Amino acid sequence: MAKKSLASNASTSSVEDKLRALYSLQIVDRRIDEIRSLRGELPLEVEDLEDEIAGLQLRLSKVQEDMNQAKTEVKGHKLMIKNCQEKIAKYEEQQKNVRNNREFDAIAKEIEFQELEIQLAEKHIREFEASLESKTVSLESVETKLSERSSHLEFKKNELDNIIAETQREEELLLAKSEKLSAVVGDDRLLSAYRRIRGKVRNGLAVVSIERGASAGSFFTIPPQRQMEIAQRKKITIDEHSGRILVDPLLAQEEEQKMAAELSSILG
Repeated sequence: MAKKSLASNASTSSVEDKLRALYSLQIVDRRIDEIRSLRGELPLEVEDLEDEIAGLQLRLSKVQEDMNQAKTEVKGHKLMIKNCQEKIAKYEEQQKNVRNNREFDAIAKEIEFQELEIQLAEKHIREFEASLESKTVSLESVETKLSERSSHLEFKKNELDNIIAETQREEELLLAKSEKLSAVVGDDRLLSAYRRIRGKVRNGLAVVSIERGASAGSFFTIPPQRQMEIAQRKKITIDEHSGRILVDPLLAQEEEQKMAAELSSILG
């Protein structure tokens, strides 16, 4: 059973105009929904790819930074080895001219210390070179993935841009028409209810006609007396089962035909 709601206090002369404007608004908004559905999940896919690429670029930058640091460490330790070797050569020359065992032993300790420094530096070099090998593999993996994702993003963006380019003019004209029809409705409370219903129902249809004695898309029959009241267009009626605003089939048919002609003219 349908129930009365919303603009029950509106004047009889204005209710039909509101219903017609509201149904026409639904026609336009329905077409806008269809255009946007053509894009499907593309905008979200593009956004997700952009986020993933940003993450990969950050990871790539970090790997490159680690590799540069490892190369710097290797270079530093090789320089240290060279310095140690020069010191050893110098100490060995000094050993040839020592005057006693104490001086010889002191120089021998210096040589031993430098040799230990060389061994430690070589150990660090091996570690950093192993790290470089690992980082190189990681770098290649990230670069490959980044290249794949960037290529995929370019494809998706082109696909989205093409769809937008094909429908942008129509969508802009329809949005302008939607605004004009909203102004024609001229009832903030009714428009608010319309938008709220659109946001709640699955297909976005807030205004529907009676079909085979029931609200379109519903199997709950509307009593004949209530159908007659709806056909009189003297008040706004909401179906208690579907939650949608109801109009009679004749009004719906007239507005569908009128809007088809108007939109055809507007869109060329």
